Amino acid sequence: MSLPYAEVIGDPIAHSKSPLIHGFWLEKRGIAGDYRKAHVLPDGLADYFAARRADPVWRGCNVTIPHKQAVMPLLDRIDPAAGRIGAVNSVVREGEDLVGYNSDAPGFLEPLRPLFAGTQLFRMARVFGAGGAARAVIDALHHANFALVVAARRREQAEALIAGYDPALNHVATLDHFAEPTDFAFDDRTGIFDLVVNTTPLGMAGRPPLALDFSHVPPGAVVCDIVYAPLETPLLAEARRRGLRTIDGLAMLIGQAAVAFEKFFGAAPPREHDAELRALLTA
Repeated sequence: MSLPYAEVIGDPIAHSKSPLIHGFWLEKRGIAGDYRKAHVLPDGLADYFAARRADPVWRGCNVTIPHKQAVMPLLDRIDPAAGRIGAVNSVVREGEDLVGYNSDAPGFLEPLRPLFAGTQLFRMARVFGAGGAARAVIDALHHANFALVVAARRREQAEALIAGYDPALNHVATLDHFAEPTDFAFDDRTGIFDLVVNTTPLGMAGRPPLALDFSHVPPGAVVCDIVYAPLETPLLAEARRRGLRTIDGLAMLIGQAAVAFEKFFGAAPPREHDAELRALLTA
């Protein structure tokens, strides 16, 4: 009998690290299952799901570019969070239904949750980017009670991202604004949780760095970058040089995979082996 399996689909797909992550966890957990990758072209998406619906050992799939929105009409149900975000990155077979989830949002929040402990008077995040990852990050932060400043290349892109959220709490700007120095004097940040998040591909290998003048970064801020190649982007390197706490792109990659793994295979991944997994991912 064939082993139960899940997989990741996209176009392209050869670069995906999902099989390494899920395969590592399956082996550590001793689960008799498999995780694969499937190159699915946009015009083959409907046929792909028709074939997988007929495969009794298929548990679901992760979804990467360019399919995160295109899969939605092909599914039976969409989780409310994925509906708000407008993107699905995990499809799970639940009985006879295919259900769409977005695990990027909880995956992003995972490394931040321990930092939420204690009394906080206010939470504010500066989020750079306008793509699907930005949508997931913004929704996650909104529901974690953050006020948001969203910056995109064009102001209208940022406005579209915060449409539907409280306009009294959230603001928009352009990336250019944050590239220039500011003489803004930050007030006492005691009890304030400040967060800076890069969701753009800027800083990725072969791309220029995110142009951020650190005069815009509040003292004591936590700086996150979802780019994981390289693991230490110019943004994170500068933040560390300034003594700020940083969270790298592998945190979100592993966190979102953990949410999907439990849905696919019915067991929590063995997170006590995260250091070993990180070493494999960066080898």
